[in-house]
Amino acid sequence: MPVARYTGRKVLRKEDPRLLTGKGQFVDDAHLPNTAHLALLRSPYAHAIIRKLDVSGARSLDGVLDVLTGPDIRGQVETIPSAAALPDLRIPDHHMLAIDRVRYSGEPVAAVVAENPYIARDALDRIEVDYVPLPAVVDPEKALEKSSPVIHDQWKDNVAGTMQLVSGDIEAAFRKADRIVKVRLVNQRVIPVPMEPRAVQASYQPGEKMLTVWSTTQIPHTLRSEIARLLKIPDNRIRVLAIDVGGGFGSKANVYPEEGLVPYLSMRLGRPVKWVETRRENMLCTIHGRDQINYIEMALTKDGRILGLKVRVVVDIGAYLAMLTALIPTLTAIMSPGCYRMLAYSFEMTEVFTNKMATAAYRGAGRPEATYLIERIMDVAAAELGIDPAEIRTRNFIPSSSFPYTTRTGLVYDSGNYQKALKKALDLAGYKQLRKKQAQMRKQGKVVGIGLSTYVEICAMGPARAFAAGGGWESATVRVEPSGKVTVLSGASPHGQGEETTFAQITADELSVPFDDVVVIHGDTVAVPHGIGTFGSRTTAVGGTAVYMSAQKIKNKMIEIGAHLLDINPKNVVWRDGKLASKTNPKKATTYQEIVRAAYSAKNLPPGMEPGLDVTSYFSPQNFTFPFGAHVCVVEIDTETGEVKIVKYVAVDDCGKVINPMMVEGQVHGGIAQGIGQALYEEAVYDEGGQLLTGELMDYVIPKASQLPVFTCDRTETPTSVNPLGVKGVGEAGTIGATPAVVNAVVDALAPYGVTNLDMPLKPEKIWRILREKTSHRGTETQKYRNKEIAKLGVFVA
Repeated sequence: MPVARYTGRKVLRKEDPRLLTGKGQFVDDAHLPNTAHLALLRSPYAHAIIRKLDVSGARSLDGVLDVLTGPDIRGQVETIPSAAALPDLRIPDHHMLAIDRVRYSGEPVAAVVAENPYIARDALDRIEVDYVPLPAVVDPEKALEKSSPVIHDQWKDNVAGTMQLVSGDIEAAFRKADRIVKVRLVNQRVIPVPMEPRAVQASYQPGEKMLTVWSTTQIPHTLRSEIARLLKIPDNRIRVLAIDVGGGFGSKANVYPEEGLVPYLSMRLGRPVKWVETRRENMLCTIHGRDQINYIEMALTKDGRILGLKVRVVVDIGAYLAMLTALIPTLTAIMSPGCYRMLAYSFEMTEVFTNKMATAAYRGAGRPEATYLIERIMDVAAAELGIDPAEIRTRNFIPSSSFPYTTRTGLVYDSGNYQKALKKALDLAGYKQLRKKQAQMRKQGKVVGIGLSTYVEICAMGPARAFAAGGGWESATVRVEPSGKVTVLSGASPHGQGEETTFAQITADELSVPFDDVVVIHGDTVAVPHGIGTFGSRTTAVGGTAVYMSAQKIKNKMIEIGAHLLDINPKNVVWRDGKLASKTNPKKATTYQEIVRAAYSAKNLPPGMEPGLDVTSYFSPQNFTFPFGAHVCVVEIDTETGEVKIVKYVAVDDCGKVINPMMVEGQVHGGIAQGIGQALYEEAVYDEGGQLLTGELMDYVIPKASQLPVFTCDRTETPTSVNPLGVKGVGEAGTIGATPAVVNAVVDALAPYGVTNLDMPLKPEKIWRILREKTSHRGTETQKYRNKEIAKLGVFVA
C-alpha cells in the first residue's frame, strides 16, 4: 500500500485525544499509596532578618510528620543552581529554605510534611517567626545608588553583573549623524502563568536505593543531575518523569527549592511526598520575565539610514539567580541590531539585585526585549524624519543577497529575506489602503493606529561552544520493533509543543511507514537517552534532527539488509511503496516486513552486521538558526474609555521548512496572544515594601479569547543550512513580533495628540488619562465632529 508523505501536511496532533479527554499523565494525576504532602511557610516580608523561628507548635499537631527549617538541613543539601553567564557574575547562595534572612516576599522559610495537604497548611499557622523588617529594594535604578540598602552583605552594592559590547567606531558614527533619536523604554516585569502550576512528587525505594521524581520540568535530565548534586547521591539512582506538562513558557526550565525538598523529604521519611503549587505561589515564587529599562540612541542620516546604535540596559533580576537569569539579557545584547545594517553598535548592561522574585526565561527570553527596543526606536526615528515606518525598515534591511551575514555582535545569520516577509505582511494587511482609511477616520474623530514590527530571533539553542556547560545538543533513539512498528525515544521533553506529532511525521517519512505506526516517548530519564530539554525554540531544529539522523541510519541499515537478501549492490536499490526493489528490475523486491524479520532473526544478515534496528543519535548544531518575520497591527481606541481594540492583525513568519503547518499556526497564535497580553494588560506590580500587588488572576490581567482578533497568519519559507531538515523554530516568534507591533499601533493612534512613546502595559486608564490631558475642551477636530453630530439631533453645544 502506498504510504503518504507526512512532512508539510496538517496532520492532527497525536497528543490531543488524551489531553482533551482528561487522560493525560500530569504530576498531580499520580496518586501513590501512603503519600505525604508538603506545605511551605513563606516570608510575608520582602527583606527581613529572621530573629527567631519556633516550629514546635507545628510539630505537635496530629498528622504532621516532619517540620524542617533552613538551619536543620544546612550541610545536608547543596544550594540551588545558577549558570555563570557573565565573567564577573556574583552568585549568592540560594538555600532551599532561608537561613537567617529573607530577600523576597514568598521565600520559603519552613517546610511541613503531613498526612494530607490540609493538615500541612493548618500547621503553617502554628509556626512562629520573629522577623526584623529591613528596607526593601524594589526599583533597580535606585538599587544602584550609593545610599541604597545592600541585599547581599558579601558585596558592597547591588550589582550582580555587567556586560559591555562595542562593535565599530560608535562615536564616529554618531558624529556623522544628521539626526540622533533617543528613547527610554520600560519592558515591564511579567509572569508566565502556565495553565498547570508547578508540582513535584517523589518516592524513594530504599531496597533498590532508587529515587523516582515526578516533576513539571522542561529539563528532566538537567533536573536529575541537579537533584543528584543537591542531595549528594549518584544520578543513576534517580529517575525523573515529566510525562505531560501543562505549559511552561520557560518558567519550568529552572531548578526550584521544592524540586530538592520533596525528594529529600521522601528519602528522609521513607514514603512518597507530593507538593502542588497554588496559583498564588505560582505568581509569587515561580520565575518572572522581562523587567528591563532600556536607554536607546540611534544615529541616522537625513534619509533614514542607520549609522549607529547605542543601548544601555538596567535589568532587574530579583533577589537570587535562577539557572537562566543572567543569560537572558545577553541575548538582548546580541540581538538588538535586529534585521538591520549599521556601521557601529554599543551595548552596556547592568544586572541588579532587588527584593523580588528572580527573573529568567519567559517565552522569547531576551529576544522580545531586543526586538521591542529596536522596533520602537525605528518608529520613533520614522516619525522624527517624516518617513513611513515601512519605508525606513526597507531602507535598512540586511539585503537577501548578503547572507550568510555577520552581524555587529558577531552572529552569523545563515539565511533571510526580510523585505519579502514585510512586503507579504503589508500586502495581506492592505497597508496603503489602511493608511488612506486611517486619514479618513481621523477626520471623523476616530483614534486609529497602524503598527509594524519586523524581527529576527536566535533559536535552536544551540552550538556547544555557546554553552558554559552541558552542551546544546539533543538526542533521539529510533527503534523499529520486531512487529515493524516504530518507537522514537526523545531526549527533548515537550510541554505543549506537539513533539509526539512532528517527530512521528519526520520518522514516518524517512522510514516510509504509516504515521500511526510511530509512537514517540519522552520525559522519562530511565527510558530515553540523555537530553538537554525543550526551550529556546529548539525542539524540532535540534531534537527533530536527532530523530531524523537516527531514522536515516536505520533506513540505511535496512537497505543493506534488503540488498543482501536480494543479492544486489545497495547502490542499485530503491524504496518504493513499502518495498525495497532493484532499480533495473522492479519485480526483484523484498518488503519492509521481510527486512525487519531478517534484522531480528539474524540468520541472513550481511557479514559483520549486528542484529536489531535500534539507533541513538546526538545532534550538535554548529550554529544557531535565525527565524524572522513581519507583523502588522491595526487598533482603534475608544475615546470614552481608553480601551484599545485590535481590529486587524497580520503575521508573516519564516521558520524555515515547515513540518506541520497547522501546528506552526497554532504556535504563532499562542505567541501573538502573549505578546498582546504584555503590550496591553500584563504587569507584575510591587509596592514600595516589595509586596506583589498582582499576585492573583483577579489582579494580574491576561487576555481572554474574546479580547483577541482573528489573526491572519501566513509565512515565507527560507530553509536553513544549519540542519538537514531546514527547520528553524517557531515557538516564540509570535510573542517576539507582537508586542512592538501593538505598541507601535497605539502610539501611532495617539500621534495626533502629541504622544511619541508609552510604556507598557497600555491599559485603558493610562490611555484615557492621556486623551483627557491632550484633548482640549474646544477646537479639536474630535470635538468639532461630535458637535456636528449632536447638532443633527437638535441639541445645542456651546
